[in-house]
Amino acid sequence: MASAQTKGDWVLGNYKGSGYWFAGVIEKIEGDTITVRYDDNERETTSLGKVRPYDWMIGTKVECNFKNAGEWYKGTITSLAGEKVGIAYDDGDKETTKTGLCRSK
Repeated sequence: MASAQTKGDWVLGNYKGSGYWFAGVIEKIEGDTITVRYDDNERETTSLGKVRPYDWMIGTKVECNFKNAGEWYKGTITSLAGEKVGIAYDDGDKETTKTGLCRSK
């Protein structure tokens, strides 16, 4: 559950109940409802219980859409700078991509 989150904070949202957590920014909070603009520019209004504080860091296990080609591969975050993220994939590939192309479990 989002604790003391405010407009502009980065969060991870369980987009459309997919079971995956995607990075985004809070656009609006009204009561127990929150609107998140995800880093891929999708928007969702959902309950506070479906977001959590942004906790991705170097070493976090994620899945990313390799080269934005539609396939998700497991990897580990090796660098973070705003929406740019460095990924070392489990198969040995490496890529610098955007947080909007990654998700976590």
